[in-house]
Amino acid sequence: MSGPSATEKGLNQKRTAISLRGLPLVALSFQTLGIIYSDIGTSPLYVLNGIWPSSGPMPSNEDIIGGVSAIIWSLTLLPLLKYVGAVLIFSISTKLRALTQTFISLYFGTREGEGGSFALYQGLYPREEVDVDSDRTLTGDSYLGKERPKHSSLKDKVRWPLLLWCLFGTALTMADGVFTPAVSVTSAVSGIGVAKPSVLGDIVPISVAFLLALFFIQQFGTARLAFTFAPVSFIWFLLLMGTGIYNITLYPGIFRAFDPSRAVMLFVRTKNYDLLAGILLAVTGCEAMFANLGQFNATSIRMSFCIFVYPALILAYLGQGARLIVDGERVLAQVFYNSIPGPVDGPLFWIMFIFAVLATLIASQAMITATFSLVQQIINSKAFPPIRMLYTSETIQGQVYIPAINWILMIATIVMVVVFTNLANLTNAYGFAVSTVMFSTSLLLTIQMRWVKHLPIIVGIGYFLTFGFFDALFWGAALKKVPLGAWVPLLMGGVLLLIMFLWSLEDAFDGQNRMNLRHFIGHTSSQKPNSPISDDDEGMTEEDDTAYYFMTKSRPSSEKGFEPDSIEDRQALQRIPTCAVFHKIASGKGVPHTFIGFVRQWPSLPRVVIFLSVCVVPMARVSAEDRYVVAKVRTIDGFYGVTYYIGFRDKFDVQIQDLIEKICDVERQLNPRISESVLEEIRTVSKTATHIAPHYHVVSKQINVGLISPVVNYIRALLIESIYRRLATMFPETANWLTSADEIIHVGINAVI
Repeated sequence: MSGPSATEKGLNQKRTAISLRGLPLVALSFQTLGIIYSDIGTSPLYVLNGIWPSSGPMPSNEDIIGGVSAIIWSLTLLPLLKYVGAVLIFSISTKLRALTQTFISLYFGTREGEGGSFALYQGLYPREEVDVDSDRTLTGDSYLGKERPKHSSLKDKVRWPLLLWCLFGTALTMADGVFTPAVSVTSAVSGIGVAKPSVLGDIVPISVAFLLALFFIQQFGTARLAFTFAPVSFIWFLLLMGTGIYNITLYPGIFRAFDPSRAVMLFVRTKNYDLLAGILLAVTGCEAMFANLGQFNATSIRMSFCIFVYPALILAYLGQGARLIVDGERVLAQVFYNSIPGPVDGPLFWIMFIFAVLATLIASQAMITATFSLVQQIINSKAFPPIRMLYTSETIQGQVYIPAINWILMIATIVMVVVFTNLANLTNAYGFAVSTVMFSTSLLLTIQMRWVKHLPIIVGIGYFLTFGFFDALFWGAALKKVPLGAWVPLLMGGVLLLIMFLWSLEDAFDGQNRMNLRHFIGHTSSQKPNSPISDDDEGMTEEDDTAYYFMTKSRPSSEKGFEPDSIEDRQALQRIPTCAVFHKIASGKGVPHTFIGFVRQWPSLPRVVIFLSVCVVPMARVSAEDRYVVAKVRTIDGFYGVTYYIGFRDKFDVQIQDLIEKICDVERQLNPRISESVLEEIRTVSKTATHIAPHYHVVSKQINVGLISPVVNYIRALLIESIYRRLATMFPETANWLTSADEIIHVGINAVI
């Protein structure tokens, strides 16, 4: 007997983090420049003007040194230590490396290698392992009516609040995918006004044109874009280094900014807390390091930042600070472009301008890609509607392109650019989204240290007091900007939170309402089956004079199964020569609620009934012979549970004739004496198959919370029935199907959530 094939082994694999060494790791690290670090790498375009607007007074030399010091230490404490961790620390000793990993965000990704707020929640409350074999089990009592045990531990009590919080953080990260392109591209294009003041009025149309091109090329995939963008980002960081080093030579005293006391004295001296809102812009994009973890890996992200990106940014900010001290108000109007060495309209200026525009387009790519990754996570976790996802890599499952999200981001970004004509208000909105996500990450990491890493509680408290303190400072400064534009990401996050939370309730309804087939379908027969009815997936061999009925009311019988309370509780079911495929949206045993609704509306049973569940495996493609796994139901002839295995690069395309041949093979295995006429009948009725999917009409259930119940129930009904119900219609359950709409029947079901 031969061993399992490579494909069969792949079907049993689980998705894991990307593991590379040598040149492939270097290549992956190079790709990160074009996807992850372009966002934080373009911050020098607008940070110093975010701290000291051109319309404000000229800061003193000490204030400039203090501001640059605050930028340097923000980059050191947050991106370098909190998210990445220094390479040198990891080379000292194994024990120190293990201790250091405890505090670094990149080591808190899921086992699939994903990062972000939702990945942290999954670390606290892992998804239940999906038993693919149980999806094909349509009978059996052990899973029905069984409530989860109620726990009173603190971890279980805070589950829902933490879910809401991390969903809100995820929603704001997705909102960040709107503001990053808007801020970055507009800032870069505005530089043309330094050399050509006559075109200042055309900045918005030019920015929109660049954004349209950016979102159009997303369909080519992360890998192609990364190799296209990475060389541009590489040159951009070299230009930042070169101009920074040159400007530092004009005022070497700027190195005093490495003294952290200079940053502290800036706020003591000015008592201006709002300066933090501008300094925050220097670390925008650091969340992309964690959110894009599924598209790369921790080692590649760490290598590129520590060795190349971090030094380039430090030199760039030091150089800008030095130039601002030397040239004063002449530079303040547009710090980045006015600090470029040489004449304003010289060759280096236009080289920097071109690469600035290209770099900001690439910077936008960082959060767009991160948004795709986050949406993939929450769809896989059943917390977001099943939007169609296109996998763009043959080797990395995390690299996806989601058309609907891409076009929504494009429209929202262009609206932001057109509406926020004031760049300061746009950066206010941007900073709020970033700071909230950073604070959310710190909170969830702190909880993980205790409940996942099982470290002493003092370790988590120490971590939160350190990094949470800095995050809270930035968040407080951004919160003050809510009236000045930060209300926009707050509103966007609230809407996305509503969709994700209510969709998770709808998906839970689907899973909780699966039923045992024998509890509502019965039969009488002049011929008894060869063996008693059981839960085994073996079946009756031939059609006989069986009469089937639907039990409107049933009770447990003395035998294994259910029986109707009385004759009146039976509704006759006619077997019709057709094939019906019922799609199981939720995983688990039992038949979906769709089938019950179908039988009630059309009291009949198709000759061939297939309950299809889909399993995406962590391999690019699945061979045709391994695509379908079939189990025959013994209780009722002609009923089959099927698992449809597809690779993440395969198209969803159920070939009914291939599936029917697999069913015929199963029939032959179970009954070698089965006649060919029976098999031919199965093939004949299955030449045209109807796909059946649920169409949920969500209804708000009444809850009792005391005296305020009427108010709570009114608000709940307003959100679910008036708002969410309308939004949900935009995301049909068949969004990922390629089957013709003429072959799909939607069975309407009231979903009380």
